[in-house]
Formats: sequence, structure tokens, C-alpha cells
Amino acid sequence: MSEEKTFEASMARLNELVALLERNDTPLDETIACFEEGLKLVQELEKKLKGYEKKVDALMKASEDNAGTIQ
Repeated sequence: MSEEKTFEASMARLNELVALLERNDTPLDETIACFEEGLKLVQELEKKLKGYEKKVDALMKASEDNAGTIQ
């Protein structure tokens, strides 16, 4: 069973992968594996960001709806 990483942990791992790829001294097989892992992380992070955006939008709408009824 795999645990889902936090947004921050995923970003930290992505930064590690970028640093590895920028060094240009990583063997090709490892470079490809790092690139593949990085792409997966980017997709996961994008999905999480979209979820956070929806949640914030819903909270803002609820706040606006409640503000209109308090007058």
C-alpha cells in the first residue's frame, strides 16, 4: 500500500530530480527514470492544484452566499 505524498514532499522530490538532471553526470538509464518520475510528479501536482483551486472557489462562493444573508 503506497502512501500519498504531501504537496510539499512531492515538490521537494521534483526539485531533487531537476537537480540530478541538471548535473549532466547521471547515467542515461537513471536520467530516463528520473525524467519519467518527474513527469508523473508534475501530473500529480497539477491534479492536486486543481483540487485545491476547486476547494478555494467553493469556500469563496459559500462565504459570499453567507455574507449576502447576514445583512
